[in-house]
Amino acid sequence: MKRRTIFASLLALALTAGGFGLATPALALDDLRIIAPAGPGGGWDQTARSLSEVMAALGAKGGTVENVPGAGGTVGLAQLIDQEKGKPNVLMVNGLVMMGAILTNQSPVTLDMTTPIARLTGEYEVIVVPAASELKTMADLAAKLKADPGSVSFGGGSAGGTDHILAGLVAKAVGADVSKLNYVPFSGGGEALAAILGGHVVAGISGYSEWAGQIKSGELRALAISSAERQPGIDVATLKEQGIDVDLANWRAIVAPPGLDDAQEKALLEAVDAAVKSDAWKKVLTDKNWTDLYLPGEEFGQLIAAENARTTEVLKGIGLVQ
Repeated sequence: MKRRTIFASLLALALTAGGFGLATPALALDDLRIIAPAGPGGGWDQTARSLSEVMAALGAKGGTVENVPGAGGTVGLAQLIDQEKGKPNVLMVNGLVMMGAILTNQSPVTLDMTTPIARLTGEYEVIVVPAASELKTMADLAAKLKADPGSVSFGGGSAGGTDHILAGLVAKAVGADVSKLNYVPFSGGGEALAAILGGHVVAGISGYSEWAGQIKSGELRALAISSAERQPGIDVATLKEQGIDVDLANWRAIVAPPGLDDAQEKALLEAVDAAVKSDAWKKVLTDKNWTDLYLPGEEFGQLIAAENARTTEVLKGIGLVQ
């Protein structure tokens, strides 16, 4: 079947899919591929497979997920840009973590070379200390950080990742010397948690869900969450309401290759819009406890530009980017 016919069907899906309570036609899409630029099991892989399953539930046939791990997602990004250019049946999951990896790895390919389709979901970061810490509030941590940045060791994920970016943004916002930021990267949340509880680092940064159990049990004290507003069901004050003008979401998104014409791009935008507005996708969000941060098309493209500028600035200040 010709691709124009395939994507005309995608446009029809946006208007008539069963997720909207109307009759569900057979969607003549037999070759949709979604690239997860990481190994199986992680957040990008789960996002790719969930989106693929939802689109299949709306009528797509034969959708596949391809894992292309390496270098913080930039190996998959290079494949999308160099090998998939002009193909209107390919999507790739990405996120803020990839933006940091692009900069720290000095990648020759960047997200602004892709066709932005939509930001899908996100998770907010939490800053924690062990229950026995002398730091009782975010103001205590900010004062210590400003007085002697090196004395506040932050434990979190990979260097240049979302946790590291947030540490740098907070340091800058409180007037600390960002170049002296003391950040200790760990390969996983378990290692970081052990370091925090063992007193090997002063504070920890991760997605809220990573340490929600320890926060609720009282093992960890949550000083702040990185959302712009208080989150339902989470009794943690935001950085902004504590006088630190920072908000940050670890977002996940979907992009297409470069080189698409207007009709092809519109078809993908309509198809993804149909998927994320369906009951099936809403169930995914609930089941996986993902926050809906849907931002389509041009607005998402503007976010990419803004986040790239902010991330570049903070990673330069830290010294990870020249």
